[in-house]
Amino acid sequence: MSTQPKAGAVLFAKDVARLAAFYAQVLAVVPKHAHAEKVVIESADFLLVIHAITAPHGDAVEISTPPVLRENVPVKLFLPVRSLSHARLATQQMGGGMKSPEGEWNGPDFRACDGYDPEGNVVQFREALTEAALAS
Repeated sequence: MSTQPKAGAVLFAKDVARLAAFYAQVLAVVPKHAHAEKVVIESADFLLVIHAITAPHGDAVEISTPPVLRENVPVKLFLPVRSLSHARLATQQMGGGMKSPEGEWNGPDFRACDGYDPEGNVVQFREALTEAALAS
């Protein structure tokens, strides 16, 4: 048993509750800890903290519907999901989106596809490839 903390990330949000609900639904997990200014979402492999953007910075952030994608940032999250097809449906239901299946690509042991959350953060979702897919 490792004594090291899990790897993770902090994602700053204008609407903490909405963004936390999005990631909890897409990652199929229940938030571990929730307050108005911070929600902790934990999966078996990763810890994601959704943290409120503090004033005055938050006041300057405008979120449109659909959101303007924040593609030119120095960091992009990639998160494990059980299924890209289920993640695609969940992102759409929760105010985000994903590229079509034609935008998916394979890594050494995963299939990946870029998407975005309701605030326009670009995120890559990855599903594990099955043994059959790895053998072919």
